[in-house]
Amino acid sequence: MTLEEAKAYLRVENDAEDAQIEAMIAAAREACEGFVGGPLVRRELTATVAGGGSWQRLAAAPVWSIGAVEAVDAAGVATPLAAERYAIDIDARGEGWVRAPAATRVRVSYQAGLAAGPEGVPQSIAQGVIRLAAHLYTVRDTAQAPPAAVTALWRPWRRLRIDGGARP
Repeated sequence: MTLEEAKAYLRVENDAEDAQIEAMIAAAREACEGFVGGPLVRRELTATVAGGGSWQRLAAAPVWSIGAVEAVDAAGVATPLAAERYAIDIDARGEGWVRAPAATRVRVSYQAGLAAGPEGVPQSIAQGVIRLAAHLYTVRDTAQAPPAAVTALWRPWRRLRIDGGARP
């Protein structure tokens, strides 16, 4: 998923369009993360969830760790929440969960991503990102759908939710 890999795939030998190719790689990576349902590489994220006493699922997965949990007031000011006032969990599927008291909005800091670093991203995902970047480079401004081969490479990694977010 590097510029060099994309240029080799495209058979581009000059540096004239490096910025454009890098932008297409970034767009392809974003599309992939949207399709698979989470970051490709582990990174720090924050989420604001409603309290209400029920378990709330964090949006991105798989979750590596859950850090700070803060109460957020109506003005958006966050204050640390005492540990006995909330519960956190990471289930066997890598989904992160938070439970906070009723009438409390909480901001949660957590780390999520499919791989610990770029070298750990599965080859099928990396190949799909390069193929989509190449597709964007080739078609430029036309409104063509991405190749079916791209989503076929990503589909095994897609995380779908059909339960409405309720904790099992």
